[in-house]
Amino acid sequence: MDSKIIVIAIGGNSLIEDSKHVTVSTQYAAAAKTAFHIAKLVNAGHKVVLAHGNGPQVGYILRRSEYSSKILHPVPLDSCVADTQGAIGYQLQMALDNEFTRLGMKANVATIVTQVEVDPNDPSFLKPSKPIGSFMDEATAMMHKENSGWAVVEDAGRGWRRVVASPKPKAIVELETIDKLINAGVIVIAGGGGGIPVVRNADGSLVGKEAVIDKDLAAALIAKHLKADYFVISTAVEKVSINFNKPNQKDLNVINTTEARRYMAEGHFPAGSMLPKVQAMVDFVESTGNVGLITDPAHIYDSIYYDAGTKIVK
Repeated sequence: MDSKIIVIAIGGNSLIEDSKHVTVSTQYAAAAKTAFHIAKLVNAGHKVVLAHGNGPQVGYILRRSEYSSKILHPVPLDSCVADTQGAIGYQLQMALDNEFTRLGMKANVATIVTQVEVDPNDPSFLKPSKPIGSFMDEATAMMHKENSGWAVVEDAGRGWRRVVASPKPKAIVELETIDKLINAGVIVIAGGGGGIPVVRNADGSLVGKEAVIDKDLAAALIAKHLKADYFVISTAVEKVSINFNKPNQKDLNVINTTEARRYMAEGHFPAGSMLPKVQAMVDFVESTGNVGLITDPAHIYDSIYYDAGTKIVK
């Protein structure tokens, strides 16, 4: 296969495999498993851009900030995303470098702290719905609502949560930098956690927003702008299914975007998990005419070269 541009969005299971393995060292061990498969693609001559999730890691930073609130300043959400982009990028860089050494090859990896422009009038800012941070009792939630300006909701009897907007990504601020690095042969880690949400003022200046951007939609935006040959979303299952967890469950090998839209309309994909991934894939495939793939970390390489994963075509 000739050299291809491959954008890969890895999910939380590529960094935290379960609730009992959340330390920095175990996160690195999980990242190393994913790096093994990505390094095989680089070794085959492909250009790779890697995006990643950061939900649990941002939650940990917010919890530390809450615990230390009497002695330290709070950390705004956009800074939390920036912090995790650096920390997770470091782990992925090291894991990939170690794999390259094992394979006897040389390749450069760079993490780009990535800002993603959103519309200040995005409807999600009027109705925040993305839960972040730890659970609170009602009194604490109301205190934050009054004093910190938080939007809070009661979460199915489990306690109160802060909720923030989840606007759609409009533009990648550092896209030109990513493009130059890819063309120079650098493996790029970008758009971590969906990117740092920013809005552009009338004078052209940028300002951060406390919001959460869907990682898969941001990665799809990068893939579209780079005209990637493949866009891969790595998740917890090897293949996308319809009638999931039912007696008539069916794994999907190859589907086109028309079929994907029909399955979405029929409600086969849950809103909090598979739906945004399929939406991102449909957007990418219809915009570029190229191939989208959804699979788990262990089948990333095989989804490109063999019949693993679910392939989405126009």
